[in-house]
Amino acid sequence: MKYKILLVLFLVSIFLFSAQSDDELKIEKFLSEQKEITYKKISNPKDKILKYELYIKQPLDWKKTKKGYFYQKVIYTHIGFDRPVLMQTQGYKIYDRKNELQQILNSNDLNIEHRYFGESIPDSSVFNWKYLNLYNAANDLHHINEIFRKLYKNKWISTGISKGGQTTIYYKYFFPDDVEVSIPYVAPINYTLEDPRIYSFLNNVGTEECRKKIENFQIYMLKNEEEALKIINTYSEARGLTYNYLGSINKAYEYCVLEYSFSFWQWGSSCNSIPYTTDIVQAVDYLLNSIDISFFSDQEIKELAPHYYQANTEMGYYGYNITSFKKYLKYFTENPSAIFSPKEVGKVKYSQELNKKIKKWLDTKANNIIYIYGETDTWSATKVNPSSQTNSVILELPGANHASARIVNMSTLLKNELSEILYKWIGINLDYSLLK
Repeated sequence: MKYKILLVLFLVSIFLFSAQSDDELKIEKFLSEQKEITYKKISNPKDKILKYELYIKQPLDWKKTKKGYFYQKVIYTHIGFDRPVLMQTQGYKIYDRKNELQQILNSNDLNIEHRYFGESIPDSSVFNWKYLNLYNAANDLHHINEIFRKLYKNKWISTGISKGGQTTIYYKYFFPDDVEVSIPYVAPINYTLEDPRIYSFLNNVGTEECRKKIENFQIYMLKNEEEALKIINTYSEARGLTYNYLGSINKAYEYCVLEYSFSFWQWGSSCNSIPYTTDIVQAVDYLLNSIDISFFSDQEIKELAPHYYQANTEMGYYGYNITSFKKYLKYFTENPSAIFSPKEVGKVKYSQELNKKIKKWLDTKANNIIYIYGETDTWSATKVNPSSQTNSVILELPGANHASARIVNMSTLLKNELSEILYKWIGINLDYSLLK
């Protein structure tokens, strides 16, 4: 009897190994046949999934494909050929972390780095900022979709968070039939360089008492700028931060104070945490924990240069309303922009042309999109409100911010609504028990 059990277990293990090997052989044969792909397996033999690191050759300019090329990084996860495919459209560099939609869909996954970010940067010999545009970014995604459509015949869903959510929306605009459903999270669609809806939101979010506490704290920090800068200087020197782009650490400090209200609501700070204090050390410590001045350093501005370039040319952004702070500011007499475009680019011109088309499309033709937002997230100021001319829906989490507006935090009512919509549109059931 003992030997029979061992034999059965051995045969089962052989069967399971063979099944996994069949998928692996099929996938690696497919990848090897794609001339534009180089790949490396990064999952372990004991893993229940297959995971690969891909580099996909993409033209710099999809309108003139002989201008040169770059390699776009993709983390590709295979679950099963009978499962749907999720395209994670990043807005920045790639993050290889668990995605809640991938979990509840039990889907295959293509986690795609945005061009000009992370490792997906053109070689210096062909690098040109003008090829960093939304048309080219959408075509990169379309190319990846075309490749893997040969392998997966089930339903396709795209998703992204924040700037990645914006990418999801723009991708759906340029290629509406590439995926059956798009699910962008906390994705703002800004219509000007300094979208005034941000100011309106900050003037009305939360309670009047809380908004006043925020403003009073900002005034306190500006009135005590000289003392605060003694601490900020020491902090910056210890971290090796420089501020040549902005001209001085003093100006960076004023930016930091102005940014505080935006950051407060974006990341869900508590009004009770705002210090009532005359202790400048405590106040600076609180400020740096709320919005680190490193955000305005040369180091982080350089890292985010592609993001600022896109905001300054096509995507729009926000600025700072200094009405309440004018008499305390040393470096600003007008509302400053929050965009720090790469200096080596020179002067660039913002065009509203694409976003005018996007707005019309969102109001009339943008179907099968589920927008997820947080009620108190500052970026909800420029959220998409789907019109009755489309079947798209918005699921807004009460009291949620930029980080907490996620399916895992949804009420049972919202989860049920999400499940019903996806089943109605594409016949897929969600399994919330798989959320980790």
